[in-house]
Amino acid sequence: MTTVPYVLDDRRQALRATAADLAPELRAHALALDADPDDVKAIADLAAFDLIRALTTPVDFAACPLRIDGFDYPPGSCLDEAVCVVELAAGDAGVLLAGPGPGLSGVLVDNLADQAQRERFYRAVADGATWTFFAVTEPGRGSDAGAMDTELRRDGADGYRLHGAKRYIGNGARGRLGVVFGRTGPGPLSIRAALLEVPAEGFDATALDMVGLRGAGLGELRFDGVAVPEHALLGRQLPVTRRGLWGAMRVFHQMRAQVAALAIGTGTALVELVAGERPSAPRLDEFADRLRSGRHLVYAAAAALDADPDDGHRASAAKASATALGREISRWAIGALDPVALVEQPLLEKWARDVLAFEFMEGTTNIQRRHLAREYLKRRAPVGPAGGRP
Repeated sequence: MTTVPYVLDDRRQALRATAADLAPELRAHALALDADPDDVKAIADLAAFDLIRALTTPVDFAACPLRIDGFDYPPGSCLDEAVCVVELAAGDAGVLLAGPGPGLSGVLVDNLADQAQRERFYRAVADGATWTFFAVTEPGRGSDAGAMDTELRRDGADGYRLHGAKRYIGNGARGRLGVVFGRTGPGPLSIRAALLEVPAEGFDATALDMVGLRGAGLGELRFDGVAVPEHALLGRQLPVTRRGLWGAMRVFHQMRAQVAALAIGTGTALVELVAGERPSAPRLDEFADRLRSGRHLVYAAAAALDADPDDGHRASAAKASATALGREISRWAIGALDPVALVEQPLLEKWARDVLAFEFMEGTTNIQRRHLAREYLKRRAPVGPAGGRP
């Protein structure tokens, strides 16, 4: 697998430096939010969230375009976001994931929504105090979108009723606007995404108890005949093959690159913690070097998605590699500082829990290996006489 060239020029270096400057404010709230993940009002106004929103909100709906040291940053670049996420996650990934804003739903809206839907979504999150959710994963089904049970049952000529449940949904219990996937029929092309504002009749959300990344606020959503008007279905203006799963896969590709960035950032925080407490710790330089290589892989994966949003195999490779590295660094850090440091250094104990959660976000390592194997086999397949696959 070849890497995709990218440039961390003066423009991106300025962005990186700004994100690094904002990382300490996330860390300042890390332990308090971990102790009480429902207390998100104290973090809603953090400048780090303004930075991420500026990178992910279309110019038409942004309060003002992002400009740093004379450089402009048009929204929509996966690489720009990854550069920020690595630095901010070195502050604290749990707090970063607790922020309000477009989130994953914004990526789907950008790909599938018509203008009226975009207006509805981005006007709602413009206040900087609205959390959003992206609901695909189901009890017993995981994130296998093709096997989902949630239904959008036709209810008259102008709408549907939503029945089913979703689980492990980020910001699920605190979100007030989001996207929910359900099927209108038996086949894969029947899977659709709908914009949903809550509270709504028939909707119920429960926060789940978490061990790591508690700030992410995972929740379970249940739908008992929630009304979904026809105009809330995303992709109505698109071909049937570009409505549901196609949009979900684009979101998964982008999020895998960002999860890899979260893992590299958390690994960086752990290495810096060890360096501050025990500068002569064995393997310190080795892990610092490996983190630099990990950043390169994350940046290359993000650059590849900017070039082709449907080419996600590099993001799968980055996600699998970065999450494994984060776990390895966590175990090493505990040994390097002595297990008693888990009591004396509460951030070490927290990050040791947090880093385990990345494995389960947007597909486990085995799922990423399957993606990579399929890509490898596809590229090895012989080409037919007309240039197509036989």
